[in-house]
Amino acid sequence: MEKLVGKPVAACLVCLGLLACHARPATGSGPPPASKGGGSAAPGPLSGKVIVLDPGHNGGNAAHPEAISRPVWVGNGRKACNTTGTATADGYAEHAFTWDVSNRLAKALRARGARVTLTRGSDAGVGPCVTERATIGNRARADATLSIHGDGAAAARHGFHVILPMPVGGNRGIVAPSARLGTAIRDAYRSGTSMPYADYLGKDGLDRRDDLGGLNMSTVPAVFIECGNMKNPGDAARMSSAAFRQIMAESLAEGFEDYLR
Repeated sequence: MEKLVGKPVAACLVCLGLLACHARPATGSGPPPASKGGGSAAPGPLSGKVIVLDPGHNGGNAAHPEAISRPVWVGNGRKACNTTGTATADGYAEHAFTWDVSNRLAKALRARGARVTLTRGSDAGVGPCVTERATIGNRARADATLSIHGDGAAAARHGFHVILPMPVGGNRGIVAPSARLGTAIRDAYRSGTSMPYADYLGKDGLDRRDDLGGLNMSTVPAVFIECGNMKNPGDAARMSSAAFRQIMAESLAEGFEDYLR
């Protein structure tokens, strides 16, 4: 998740210590952008449920190191407000991948009746900080939140993993439900995509961390998913395919349904 990738884009402003972005929606061959605010479709198995999706990073982060490198409190120390993310060898950026998958997933969840909010409104902005991303889920009183990423591990390594929170200050009450959410997401993702568990960290596709602000600062069930290793040729080929990203999104939607119903 750590390499400098991205394109210079629209301006953003720092307000109350948080990044607020004002930028044009991204264009491309992917699905139309989901609204940042909540919304649901016809009644379905997830009617009445509130879900927050966090597409990792943002398209303008690399052009604004002064903004994203600003340290913020993450519950047990300070870390950078945000990072630029990684990319495949062919240049497909993590921020574009997470934006596409998140919009596909939002559409699938709304079709099941859920109210869905994204933590950013386009792929052409800067931030918001990891702490503000957690705050969005907290304010929404989400039933579940998912931060979507692609990893940047050694090219010889492959597979996906789900990251669960460890108890850090105010998040202690969400550790157990987050573990149930993460297990449901893991099982559905593996079943739907046939992606293997990561062979370089975690156990059986699950990892636990206490250094991620999005988990440490959450007061609602929250997990991360590293959908694959973008540096691995096999994983990268799948993640670069629009058809396979749709399979990823539908699999994640099944995981939410399994957890929430």
